[in-house]
Amino acid sequence: MKVIAAYLLAVLGGNASPSGDDLKNILASVGADADQDKIELLLSQIKGKDITELIASGREKLASVPAGGGAVAVSAPVGGGGGGAAPAAAAETKKEEKVEEKEESDDDMGFSLFD
Repeated sequence: MKVIAAYLLAVLGGNASPSGDDLKNILASVGADADQDKIELLLSQIKGKDITELIASGREKLASVPAGGGAVAVSAPVGGGGGGAAPAAAAETKKEEKVEEKEESDDDMGFSLFD
């Protein structure tokens, strides 16, 4: 990933087709190790391609990938008639109370930042 980031930084800096040495220099400037095999692999795969087209095709591919956490499923008790909404609401209220309680306890850790 750092090799890709270095390539994109070089392109943003005005170098339309950065070389392996350019990528090594960028990585060395931030103290990162430059893996020659990864640099060569990246340069061979994107040789002759427009970076904006590559990014656009990558976005299209990522659009089909599901992301994010789903909603929490709350099961209602099985039984007679229509009382399933009340237990679900009560469970959600308890969950909210726990979240609020946790946030309050993290506010003061026994000292002030400016003391």
